[in-house]
Amino acid sequence: MQKKPILGITLGDPFGNGPEITVKALAKQAIYKRCRPLVIGDAASLVYATRVAQAVSGLDLAVRAVQDVGEAAFTHGMIDVLDLGYIKYDDIPGDPSQPAPFGLGATRLGGEAAFQAVSRAIDLVMGGALDAVVTNALSKEAIRAAGHPYSGHTEIFADRTGTADYAMMLVHRDLRVVHVSTHVSLREACERVKQDRVLAVIRIAAAGCRAIGIDNPRVGVAGLNPHGGENGLFGREEIDEIQPAIEQALREGIRIPDRRPVPPDTIFSKALGGWYDVVVAMYHDQGHIPVKVKGFVYDRAAGRWKAVAGINVTLGLPVIRTSVDHGTAYDQAGNGQSSEQSLVHAIDTAVRMVRARARAKAVRSSRKEPADGGPR
Repeated sequence: MQKKPILGITLGDPFGNGPEITVKALAKQAIYKRCRPLVIGDAASLVYATRVAQAVSGLDLAVRAVQDVGEAAFTHGMIDVLDLGYIKYDDIPGDPSQPAPFGLGATRLGGEAAFQAVSRAIDLVMGGALDAVVTNALSKEAIRAAGHPYSGHTEIFADRTGTADYAMMLVHRDLRVVHVSTHVSLREACERVKQDRVLAVIRIAAAGCRAIGIDNPRVGVAGLNPHGGENGLFGREEIDEIQPAIEQALREGIRIPDRRPVPPDTIFSKALGGWYDVVVAMYHDQGHIPVKVKGFVYDRAAGRWKAVAGINVTLGLPVIRTSVDHGTAYDQAGNGQSSEQSLVHAIDTAVRMVRARARAKAVRSSRKEPADGGPR
């Protein structure tokens, strides 16, 4: 029987909603049937979150601090946490018996704790102690206040793993989107739509689908300009940069059903209709908006989010990393009301990717001829 993968789950910003949604997710016994979860962060944050969860939802969970992956028991009801010790219980404002938002925003302490948790997780997965990493939300402002000049998780993973060609894939059910650029200004995003980068992302998108078990994925490629540029009337990026990338990808055997860039105002409707397995978006909001329109559901009557679904997968890395696709929710962190749905989906996707990678490795091994040329 294949061993259940070990997943490192980083807490994200300790003053955001990461600790409480981690507790809610790991309260589900089904998670432990699929994987062996190890939280990476600060035990004090998890202890506080378990007390909030008990006050709000009646959940009865314990926290067990460990200093090494090998010490973890991976038993439902007892959350293992690799305790980094940056946050002390007294650092957390509020009273868990009377849950309420912390009222804190981005802080240097929170940024340092979040960054160190990610750094430790990357070291562990690169060293083979973890099979994948699942991240909760951190604050770019907070980690910069702590002296770490990154614009987000994706850039931290790319830098620490020495990865040059990488991309972000957002996933909500069967809607998958990979971006040519993400955390840059809109002006710079337009300037980054170049043939080499577009081609690299098409390749990464196809490989990313294969990584989750889609063997021969169909890739849709969005245009940049309104109406796809109208044959150069509204811009030439489609003609000069995107189309040549598509033609090269087609020569390489990548399936692109339209064989051309598709106007951005229609490509996502086609994706939802099952026309593609993944869409290559040209910039951050072009891809994020449709995914969040589908995955984020606001309950008007209750005055809060009913569902916060969708996840983020970093493609092109030598390791597996998935993440929630929402922010730190400073405005509600501490009240026990945040939805764990996105985190549960991120855990499920990480497990799926670990198993798909293992299957691919087994296939490659079975096809490998013996060194002496003799019978297998």
